[in-house]
Amino acid sequence: MTNENTPASSLTDNEREAIAQMPYEEARDQLIQAVQALEAGGLNLDQSMRQWELGEALAKRAQSLLGEVRAKLDAAQAEQATAANTAGTQDNLA
Repeated sequence: MTNENTPASSLTDNEREAIAQMPYEEARDQLIQAVQALEAGGLNLDQSMRQWELGEALAKRAQSLLGEVRAKLDAAQAEQATAANTAGTQDNLA
């Protein structure tokens, strides 16, 4: 169900759930296909809007996954920096 602030979507709940479960590589590859379909032209308005919505959902999924990886890398780097700062001190002997 939509309200005045939420535009209707051509993506089904099942499609949205499938995208939400996709690994990064699959989301990226399908995003590339959606962009190529739009760039190729020849689609009617409804088909173009569907490709756009699909692309938006896939881009959000890929960006979310990249954000998770970035957070893990940042945490690992912070942990490594902390360990390097205490190396050779009494703090790491406890």
